[in-house]
Amino acid sequence: MRAVVQRVAHASVTVVGDDGETEVVGALDRPGLVALVGVTHDDGPAQVETIARKIAELRILAGERSVLDEGAPVLVVSQFTLYADTRKGRRPSWNGAAPGPVAEPLVDAVVEDLRARGVEVATGRFGAHMRVELLNDGPVTLLLEA
Repeated sequence: MRAVVQRVAHASVTVVGDDGETEVVGALDRPGLVALVGVTHDDGPAQVETIARKIAELRILAGERSVLDEGAPVLVVSQFTLYADTRKGRRPSWNGAAPGPVAEPLVDAVVEDLRARGVEVATGRFGAHMRVELLNDGPVTLLLEA
């Protein structure tokens, strides 16, 4: 499991329907983190716990504080492209990413684990065409792996 975590001043995720209609499905209106979460084939509960713990406890907010220290929110967005293989040619391979029926419950489990820790969590919509807008604060961007 991988997560790209960005410290943000604010963020939102908008779903774009096939008809072009848009809907904001998750937003942070104050400082927090955006976590783009990708799942690979052999991920399970141990990886969920590790990623959720790191997201909640990393001391990357102002004053070297964590999401738990600050009561800061997290926007979690599924991101299968984190497992793209770009070593050959010009077209990425997505073979490293777990299929939706495997990945979706694990991304949901990350969200639930964060909420169980007392973190306010907003989300995108799994498998949807999404537009993620954020104001990176710092900038601070980290790659987490479990």
